[in-house]
Amino acid sequence: MLEVTDMHAYYGKSHILQGVNMSINEGEIVALLGRNGVGRSTTCKAVMGEVQPEGSVKFQGKEIAGKKAYEIANLGIGYVPENRDIFPGLTTRQNLTLGLKPGQKDGQGRWSMQNMFDMFENLGRRADVEASVLSGGEQQMLTMCRTLMGDPELVMIDEPTEGLSPQMVQRVADLLKEIASRGIATLLVEQKLSIALDIADRVYVMGHGHMVFEGTPLELKDREDVRKEWLEV
Repeated sequence: MLEVTDMHAYYGKSHILQGVNMSINEGEIVALLGRNGVGRSTTCKAVMGEVQPEGSVKFQGKEIAGKKAYEIANLGIGYVPENRDIFPGLTTRQNLTLGLKPGQKDGQGRWSMQNMFDMFENLGRRADVEASVLSGGEQQMLTMCRTLMGDPELVMIDEPTEGLSPQMVQRVADLLKEIASRGIATLLVEQKLSIALDIADRVYVMGHGHMVFEGTPLELKDREDVRKEWLEV
């Protein structure tokens, strides 16, 4: 589904990504772990075309490095940024409608607006109120659901549980499992080790701009040296 090979990225003269290698298969949940500042969010932005990457980024066998973000989105990659980029002056329903691709009608893909309201009753109850009045957890759900409305084949989700209550964290985990059950690949950037190890099929650990570990959640649990050096505070 996604194959990243020797990917580099820069912010000015700062060499942020230093040869990232990563792959994600259809319907797989892959967690990308690491401390703040090591390049996890930049990895998503480079795949999405928001940061210019060097190296190879292949999606469904086709090279996408160098394409514009909207072109990559239309190819089937969805991106949920960590800053919850909702449109606060628009209603919940309008925000979800904006997730549809050009020419796509509600319900044509694997997700419909009613699916979202069935899964998250709070969004349904507030369908026609401005998104600015939603709670932080509801805004996070809205951002994820808006991305799903475009029927992506791969979705990258950056820190979805940041600042959420334990109940909302569980709702996020349930949604991620539902996404995978519909054959959609997921790259989950996450700080909470527990949720990542609970739902991920495979795990990457990033340190200083490159991957320092790749394996299953069970293999990471057995690698105390990796957790101490690259994950624990």
